Amino acid sequence: MTPRKPGRCAWALADPLLAAYHDAEWGVAVHDDRRLFEFLVLEGAQAGLSWLTILRRREGYRRAFANFDPERVARFGERDRARLLADPGIVRNRAKIGSAIANARAFLAIREEFGSFDAYQWRFVDGAPIRNRWAEAAQIPASTPQSDAMSRDLRRRGFSFVGPTICYAHMQAVGMVNDHVIDCFRHAQLAR
Repeated sequence: MTPRKPGRCAWALADPLLAAYHDAEWGVAVHDDRRLFEFLVLEGAQAGLSWLTILRRREGYRRAFANFDPERVARFGERDRARLLADPGIVRNRAKIGSAIANARAFLAIREEFGSFDAYQWRFVDGAPIRNRWAEAAQIPASTPQSDAMSRDLRRRGFSFVGPTICYAHMQAVGMVNDHVIDCFRHAQLAR
């Protein structure tokens, strides 16, 4: 692992793309359903891979998955699956592609029930970000009781590729938790 420079989380130092994502997006509260769906698809695609691999293909995912419009993705059929399996701009994994399509359908069902996916998701943290105070990355857990509960509920509703670790990474990405280490410049900014 790259030694961490004061002022930024260590994981963001490995590549300029990671640094840009860290500085502008990671941990920022997201309340837009389409962006929440985007992060669900991307976090599921990441399973077993590095986040950098997914970030490098993010534009390919946007193009391939109708700019993460859950209504359009939910209508994808066999021709779309074949197209996605042949698309070098994304991770061409049959299970992950099938999951993204099925998850779009489950996403719409949640939105119908709760009014928005945002309203559903943020209730796992009582509507406000959890503000952690980690001194170093080694203290950050892979999952929490909140991500465990979210994972169980999503799976019960038909989602896949939403285990507790994936759910926690999703929660970090969309600002449901602030896991920037305390001497990272983003920690204080997001705590406001």
